[in-house]
Amino acid sequence: MQARTPAVYILASGRNGTLYVGVTSDLVKRAWQHRESLGGGFTGRYGVHNLVHYELHGDMEHAITREKRLKKWNRAWKVRLIEERNPGWRDLWEEILGMEKPPFGGFPGSPGFPPARE
Repeated sequence: MQARTPAVYILASGRNGTLYVGVTSDLVKRAWQHRESLGGGFTGRYGVHNLVHYELHGDMEHAITREKRLKKWNRAWKVRLIEERNPGWRDLWEEILGMEKPPFGGFPGSPGFPPARE
């Protein structure tokens, strides 16, 4: 995946937990922000950190249209969509990390990321 690839994604707090649908032009960076609860908001408040579904799109207009449609879906439809590709509801974080090197300097604990100051 190249940087700035539009993507629609679904995060979950767990299999029977809260779902969150979002859109971004940088899936790795945005997923990391959700995982770290940066910026506050819904996902941090409800512990929605596991990336369970994503779709890459050719342009942001199509990605936004798809996100709006998914947000209108009922929960059963979203669950079916997730389980078509990810029946075990595993966190796809490692999968997307393998797609590219983080374009913004890395992640805590990863090679090349500045160590924490003591």
